[in-house]
Amino acid sequence: MPMTISEKIIAAHAGRDAVAPGDFVYADVDIALGNDITAPIAIEELARAGIDRVWDRERVALVPDHFTPAKDIASAEQAKVLRDFARAQRLTHYWEVGRCGIEHALLPEQGVVGPGDLVIGADSHTCTYGALGAFATGVGSTDLAAAMATGKVWLRVPESIRFTFTGTRGRWITGKDLILHTIGRVGVSGALYRAMEFAGPVIEGLPMDDRLSMCNMAIEAGAKNGIIPPDAVTRAYAKGRLERDAVYHASDADATYVETHEWDISALEPVVACPNLPENTRPVSALGDVRLDQVVIGSCTNGRLSDLEVAADILRGRQVADGLRCLIFPATPAIEMEALKRGWLEIFLEAGAVVSPPTCGPCLGGHMGVLAEGEVALATTNRNFTGRMGHPKSQVYLSGPAVAAASAVTGRITHPDEVMNK
Repeated sequence: MPMTISEKIIAAHAGRDAVAPGDFVYADVDIALGNDITAPIAIEELARAGIDRVWDRERVALVPDHFTPAKDIASAEQAKVLRDFARAQRLTHYWEVGRCGIEHALLPEQGVVGPGDLVIGADSHTCTYGALGAFATGVGSTDLAAAMATGKVWLRVPESIRFTFTGTRGRWITGKDLILHTIGRVGVSGALYRAMEFAGPVIEGLPMDDRLSMCNMAIEAGAKNGIIPPDAVTRAYAKGRLERDAVYHASDADATYVETHEWDISALEPVVACPNLPENTRPVSALGDVRLDQVVIGSCTNGRLSDLEVAADILRGRQVADGLRCLIFPATPAIEMEALKRGWLEIFLEAGAVVSPPTCGPCLGGHMGVLAEGEVALATTNRNFTGRMGHPKSQVYLSGPAVAAASAVTGRITHPDEVMNK
């Protein structure tokens, strides 16, 4: 029976020769993930059920990244729940502040997730790991508790949509632009409970950082998961990194897709999502004069090394615009250390930006950059819902790091060519 890559991974973890969209399965989980917002609820549910041991201390990952370093007493208490539970369970995958990064950058970097895995996480952006050729999806805290106890998850096999990208990728076009373009075309419900499979020559030419950005935002189209079939880029990233052996799956040539899309992106320019939905996309040149109070570069979507490199290239020798706050969030300590070694942090500081320790911080309106009433921000994060980054009467635009860095210099949403060609 022909199957897509998502179907093959689910079948392998459900002990079946084949599955089809609509099937309900009880599947083995490779990694169950929680953070400082979602895991405390799961831990409470385990205690309420009288379960005193997780099914496998090496397969449960707890990452205190949303409100850390703790912004107040309540967030400190949340983090303490994780810390105490991790110690009591002797969990292999728990990182304390100073070693902890943003979960969806940290787990791939550390080799905790890899090709062929089935990963569930009590965070909607768990779909990030599909960039590695894994089936990864977000669940609720009670589902996380069940997985922590049993090592299994109950799910319905999703239909798959195939997105094929052709043409030549322009100078500033990254995975973030491709996924914003995709969401703009299909809408925030366009892939509801479906697997978004990204393929084609443009995808094959994308570095892993860009692939992670694309799969990270599959949920913004309503998808169950995003996934990219493994190739040479995947194998190079996985080599010497993974804790377990990689399992490489590929979609069958005659697999069934509920929809297919093929787009030539040769003429695509940098994309911006306007308030208050990721589907409200425009080419950057069509925005006019959008003045900004804050620019955020970072997050689980665009806080990786290549993102910081783009920002450093644009900010080098330039200054952040007067009256604008530019906040930069390396996604993990390893990324921050490498940026330090390469001199990028000095560039950011000399430009007048603020460099934060790794944290989700402003992305969810948590801390380290919350917006006041009427303020306007441009961010490389993944959501721009009403009130997402602070006051419900603030506004958030989304872009890739090149547009964000160029806009930090001019104080308005700007094509990077305007800054770099001067």
